[in-house]
Order: sequence, then C-alpha cells, then structure tokens
Amino acid sequence: MTLTHVTRPSSLPDNAPAIILCHGYGSDENDLFSFATELPEELFVISLRAPYPMQPYGNAWYAINFDAEKGKWSDNEQAKQSRDLIALSIDEAIAEYPIDPKNITLLGFSQGTILSYAVALTYPEKVKNIVALSGYINEDILPESIDASKLKAVQFYCSHGSVDQVIPVDWARKAPEFLKTLGIEPKYSEFPVGHGVAPQNFYEFRTWLEERI
Repeated sequence: MTLTHVTRPSSLPDNAPAIILCHGYGSDENDLFSFATELPEELFVISLRAPYPMQPYGNAWYAINFDAEKGKWSDNEQAKQSRDLIALSIDEAIAEYPIDPKNITLLGFSQGTILSYAVALTYPEKVKNIVALSGYINEDILPESIDASKLKAVQFYCSHGSVDQVIPVDWARKAPEFLKTLGIEPKYSEFPVGHGVAPQNFYEFRTWLEERI
C-alpha cells in the first residue's frame, strides 16, 4: 500500500470485514491502532499514517495554517489529495489483504474524520460504514454534485465532545443536518468531554459497529 500503515489480522481466514483508521492532525498510525485490541476480532484492522510529516514529529492529512489575514485555514487542495489517497488505500487494501470489498468501515478522528466524510461523500461505493469522531464536514472538499442514491447503503455514526476546544461542537452538529439533506439518517451522539474519545463513546460506536459488520 502507498501509505505507511499497521495491521491487525482478522480471526477469519478470508473475506473479513475491514476497518481503516485515519488519525488526527499531528498524530500517526499508532494512535488509533490502540483501539484494535478492543474491536471485534473478526475485523481486519488497518491504521494509516497521513502523508505529510510534521516537525518535530507526527503527521497531517493536510496543512492547517495560521496567519493574520485568514486566521486559521485549511489547505483544501492537500485535503482533496489526501481524500483521494485514502480512497486509493481502500483499493490497495482490498488487493493486498483477505478482506471483503463490500464490508469496509472508515473510522476517523478529527482531521481523519473530515477526510472520512469526504471519502464517503465522494466515493460512496467504496465504504459501508463511517465512524466520524470529533470532526465535521468540510463542504469545500466535496464534489460539486453528490449522488444521494449511491449513499443509501452507507451508514454513519457521528460523535463529538460537547466541550471540544479544538473543533466547536456547533460545527459537528451541522454534519447530521447535511447528511439528512441527502436522505441519510445518521446516529449522532455528544459526550461531556473535550477533543477526545470518552470510554462511553468508544463502547457506543463499537456496539453500533458490531451490529453492522
């Protein structure tokens, strides 16, 4: 696969459901991989490293810049490239590992969630489930027209910390409203935490996932 990654094999010999993990800004493939031991054993787990190394450590899916004129802004061209790179990684994983191409879950945290939403809304045929933790939908990295009919088969679990100091919860609340305009009924939850995944958040999305793989 093009992107550096780590894996945990499935308990199934072939045609396993797979989950692809996309970490947040400034992290790496080992961060979300800590979830692996707690995820259903039939899942083939693949945790990706974002393509842009940061100093002194960590990686990003796209640059976030801070300047006096624009304040805080995202490099949407880099974000689109990473969106397409994650889509390519799905194809590469299907070719390389004994997984079911019709049972792919994409799980993101923060910047990884922004990209996971974008992959699902751009390439809905590639994914079955989206677990979107502590992120939001950036409409600037979506296609101009979205074919809602292709999204009917994709299911979304979205969650956010109600006191998130990095990504305002108001941004996250717009995601289910946007998805509903496409005929999608997502599961949306908030937890009384900051920019992170509370234990009860983890158990809730794991149960949601177990029912869908």
